[in-house]
Amino acid sequence: MINKMLIIKILLFISLSLFLVVFLSNFWVSNDSKEKNYDDINQIPKNKVGLVLGTVKYLENNRINLYFTYRIDAAEKLYKSGKIKYLIVSGDNSRDGYNEPEDMKKDLIKRGIPEKNIYQDFAGFRTFDSVIRAKKIFEQEQFTIISQKFHNERANFIAKKNNINTIAFNAKDVNSVSSLRVKIREYFARVKVILDIYILNTKPVFLGDKIKIN
Repeated sequence: MINKMLIIKILLFISLSLFLVVFLSNFWVSNDSKEKNYDDINQIPKNKVGLVLGTVKYLENNRINLYFTYRIDAAEKLYKSGKIKYLIVSGDNSRDGYNEPEDMKKDLIKRGIPEKNIYQDFAGFRTFDSVIRAKKIFEQEQFTIISQKFHNERANFIAKKNNINTIAFNAKDVNSVSSLRVKIREYFARVKVILDIYILNTKPVFLGDKIKIN
């Protein structure tokens, strides 16, 4: 018979190891990009292009997703402050009736940003894809990332490890019970991105023809 105490020790060791992996991954990602995130519109340097990271506009209960709204707010603020000239809206468009880039573009146009200054990336299925495609497809070696701070940290980390020069403007965060799930998911997303970069050598799902930003 297997010793029960031995099983408990093995389970505790596995649990502790997983905790350390998650903790160290999160510390690494946060620390590696802490000087690239900006909250103050007056302090952030100018860039030609801003990359808005996608998310769903409407939640399951048909309410507006505040993560979406606050990212649009931040993109508008950057553009109207002269900190960027063009926007890439990057998100998921993998199924009928679901189009994150189109939703973002429509809302930005409603805010007064000219359509000709907005470029859509329909294959930004993940943050990793959005960042890499901004370089590979839109030919941008330097740009400003627009999302919430926790998301920007991971995006900046991806960019840095792929020799892309990025900074980020932090959209307003969401303080609610439901946002706790997002934050927990982010912890594990950071473990995944380290695996993608250093072990799995992950590539974007799609690349394709290059798009020139005027």
